[in-house]
Amino acid sequence: VGGRADRHVAAHRVSIAPGSVAGFAGIATTRRRKVTMTQPALPSYSSGTSDAPLLGDTIGGNLERTVATHGDREALVDVPSGRRWTYRELLTDVDAVARGLMAKGVSAGDRVGIWSPNCAEWTILQYATARVGAVLVNINPAYRSHELTYVAQQSGLRMLVSAQQHKTSDYRAMVEEVRGQLPDLREVVYIGDPSWEELVAGGVSVTEDQLAERGAGLTPDDPINIQYTSGTTGFPKGATLSHHNILNNGYFVGELIRYTEADRICIPVPFYHCFGMVMGNLACTSHGATMVIPAPGFDAAVTLQTVVDERCTSLYGVPTMFIAELALPDFDRYDLTSLRTGIMAGSPCPEHTMRQVMERMHMEEVSICYGMTETSPVSLQTRKNDTVEQRTQTVGRVGPHLEVMVVDPVTYEPVKRGEPGELCTKGYSVMLGYWNQDDKSAEAIVGGWMHTGDIAAMDDDGYVAITGRIKDMVIRGGENIYPREIEEFLYNHPDIVDAQVIGVPDEKYGEELMACVRMVDGAEPLTVESLRAYCDGKLAHYKVPRYVRVMEEFPMTVTGKIRKIDLREEAPQYMK
Repeated sequence: VGGRADRHVAAHRVSIAPGSVAGFAGIATTRRRKVTMTQPALPSYSSGTSDAPLLGDTIGGNLERTVATHGDREALVDVPSGRRWTYRELLTDVDAVARGLMAKGVSAGDRVGIWSPNCAEWTILQYATARVGAVLVNINPAYRSHELTYVAQQSGLRMLVSAQQHKTSDYRAMVEEVRGQLPDLREVVYIGDPSWEELVAGGVSVTEDQLAERGAGLTPDDPINIQYTSGTTGFPKGATLSHHNILNNGYFVGELIRYTEADRICIPVPFYHCFGMVMGNLACTSHGATMVIPAPGFDAAVTLQTVVDERCTSLYGVPTMFIAELALPDFDRYDLTSLRTGIMAGSPCPEHTMRQVMERMHMEEVSICYGMTETSPVSLQTRKNDTVEQRTQTVGRVGPHLEVMVVDPVTYEPVKRGEPGELCTKGYSVMLGYWNQDDKSAEAIVGGWMHTGDIAAMDDDGYVAITGRIKDMVIRGGENIYPREIEEFLYNHPDIVDAQVIGVPDEKYGEELMACVRMVDGAEPLTVESLRAYCDGKLAHYKVPRYVRVMEEFPMTVTGKIRKIDLREEAPQYMK
């Protein structure tokens, strides 16, 4: 695929009439004869232009520039705790934690994990690690001990900053359970615990000049963030992102929805994902806008009340979040007239829901975004004046300074407009690679093009529709789930011989999981209850299959491959 971009705009073909000769005589002859112009079919390629240049800052440097311009404007509101920060106050607290990290011996390039639901400390740590050049490792707060161990080992986690507990998650207990298996982990700090205060207080031994010297040694292309995304091998891969990757993506996502310092963005989506920390936090700080945290986790009523109380101008969510908000019995009592825009992403939005969001929630300029963690994440986005149909039937057009192409997945040649193929992305947003997995990086990025694995079609105006997935990824309520990871986990069950996990339709989440299993001879058949008990505390709740089908044999091809398409077709009769 690499190097093909220069072939995307093909020259017109000119047919010279028989008998013409080269040189001036040939030109004269051509003028007297009919010239046949053949317009080649337009390839499925598009590039994004912009009057705004790419940012050349580090994240810390960009925050400093915002503080210099908007220091007295409100930067962060943590609704649950009632705390507020201006940009100047935020930078003060960010730098206090940054100096604390340096006092703990954290060097540029060291991995610092964050395992917590949304809170102000999450955001502060995000910018503090960027200030010192540490690589922030995002850990899904729904993870359990099994997943924490893998991520910490694979990334070589040096420090972990964790919540103490949230809902049914006892993070402290899980950390203590696996800490002996993590030889690189030297420090664990708990939010809301004396250890957090000790981290901040320890920074007094590091001067402002020492912090500035550290920052001066950083470059925009340094790795600054690792986000784990499951792979078809069954093991999560650490997408490694630079300052340049995520700062620019957040900035240009904000540009396309016309953010200014007057905007106040309600962010109920998780920070551990790019949706929260890039499209949310970095879009805000690069525009001097206000980050508003409504709650640690999503609550429809709390989210709408936050919009009302904080007069938010923008609201984020996956479609299921907006559906839940619109379904509130007292929805009409919320005054949402402050809203003008927002972002919906994660899965396709039903047209009826989009119309309600635009009309009843006053989000006339709501934007649909498409991307993947490996592309920081957004590569396609709808614009202010796009139609409802374009916002529900496509994922918009390519973003500024990016290229997208739809290719034949076998030949890698671009297909014609309107034809399906694999969507690929190229440009500033493409990750540095998968952490310590050069082989997987080489498979995913070919000639600078990130292969998404999604089947797409591009129309004549450059709008892209996602029509399917090349692999078997399941999207449950906006969460990308890779069945192979769950299958690998189920193989450890003493009574399971083989397991195949598939996605099945679900009205609420879009898709749910079904585990099709073959049991050891004489073993008790697996039930939903026994499966949940086995997964409890080891797998994130959204990865636990909702349905179980016990089988004697799996349908196979003549070459011995399991036919998952048959399993999906037969699934409805077992969804009880």
